[in-house]
Amino acid sequence: MTESALSRRFHGKVVVVTGSAQGIGMTVARRLVAEAATVVLVDRSELVHEVAAELRDSGGLAHGVTADLERFSETEAAMAEAHRRHGRIDVLINNVGGTIWMRPYEHYDADRIQAEIQRSLFPTLWSCRAVLPYLIEQRSGTIVNVSSVATRGVNRVPYAAAKGGINALTASLAQETAQYGIRVVATAPGGTEAPPRRIARNSDDQSAQEEAWNQQVVDQTTDSSLMKRYGNLDEQAAPIVFMASEEASYITGTVLPVAGGDLG
Repeated sequence: MTESALSRRFHGKVVVVTGSAQGIGMTVARRLVAEAATVVLVDRSELVHEVAAELRDSGGLAHGVTADLERFSETEAAMAEAHRRHGRIDVLINNVGGTIWMRPYEHYDADRIQAEIQRSLFPTLWSCRAVLPYLIEQRSGTIVNVSSVATRGVNRVPYAAAKGGINALTASLAQETAQYGIRVVATAPGGTEAPPRRIARNSDDQSAQEEAWNQQVVDQTTDSSLMKRYGNLDEQAAPIVFMASEEASYITGTVLPVAGGDLG
C-alpha cells in the first residue's frame, strides 16, 4: 500500500472512539483523523471536547460526546447521537478501562472489586450492545476492543477478570456477528508509558505499602516483556488502527497482544 493510500485508509468512515480524552484513546483518535476518518470521541470527561476541537483545528472531522459509559442509557444515547449525526457507524473502538487500585486480592473490599469490574468491563459490554443494531442493519462494521495482557498479572485480580471478560466477549460476539459482515477483534496492551493523567483514576493518597504494591506491578510487567520495557502510546495506537482498517479484513475473533512479547 502506498503512503498516500495509507494516509486515506479511513476516508468516508465514521469511527467512534471511547475513552478518548487522553492516553491511548486520544492517540488513536489523532491517528484516525490523520487517515481521513470522521471521528466521534466519547468520554465522561469534558476534556473530550478540547481534544475534538484540536482535531478540527488541524483540519480533521471530529466532535466530542460526553457520556458515562458505565451506564447503558448514556452509552445508548452516545451511539444514537453518532448515528443520527452521520447516518452510519463503521467502526467502534472500545478503549474505556484501567486499573483503579493495585493490591493483592485479599486487600480488595467488595466495593473496590465491583468498581473495577464496572469500570473495565461494562463500558465495553454496553458499547457493543448499543452499537450492534446499527451495524447489523447496515450489514457491515468493525468493533475493536482494548483488552490487556494483565489477565496474567499481579495485584490486579478484578481488573484481570474484567479484561478476561473482554477477551471472551470478543470471541463470542465475533461468532455471532460474522454472518452480518461484522468483525470483532481486540488488542491486549502491555505496560504503556504515557504523560501524567489529566483525569485521575482515583484520588486516594498512597501509603508506602500501596506504592510498594504498585512497584510490584511495574516490575512484573517489565519482566514479563521479552523487550524488558514499557511501550509507548503510538506503539499501542498503531495496532488498534490496523485492526480497525480494511487491511485486517480477514481477522475476527482474535486478541492481538501488544506487549513486547508478553502474551498475557
